[in-house]
Amino acid sequence: MISIRIFVTGGTFDKEYNELTGELFFKETHLPEMLNRARSTLDVTVRTLMMIDSLHMTDEDRELIAHQCRASQEDKIIITHGTDTMSVTARVLAEKVKDKTIVLTGAMIPYKFGSSDGFFNLGGALAFAQILPHGVYVAMNGRYFTWDNVRKNRQTGQFEELQ
Repeated sequence: MISIRIFVTGGTFDKEYNELTGELFFKETHLPEMLNRARSTLDVTVRTLMMIDSLHMTDEDRELIAHQCRASQEDKIIITHGTDTMSVTARVLAEKVKDKTIVLTGAMIPYKFGSSDGFFNLGGALAFAQILPHGVYVAMNGRYFTWDNVRKNRQTGQFEELQ
């Protein structure tokens, strides 16, 4: 059976809404709940590395992610990540991690909102991680993209190829 490691880094995927202040905040990851709700039978291990907005992610944070990917016994890895700098982290991972299939995914709407694309994107990432060859990919909107040919279109709120 294929084993998949999921590293949680935060992003809109795991944000919650404070009804009193109207602010979004982090509490804990929703990944175990999502996997349970999806009735997933995959061999998955979830580990939270950080819970931050990707706009606040530093070079040190990306180095930690790369280190954890290199150290992972699994060669199939999914990273939940904020969409704003997902392609930056993908580039760093492509430079620093070899011989693994790494799929970054995220959400435009928090999972806790009920209408989130995160649930769908997670399912896509789980499928892509099992079938794609070693390399670094971004899985959003039902598609996968190679790390060097993807961007977030801020007008449409979707990911697309650069070329």
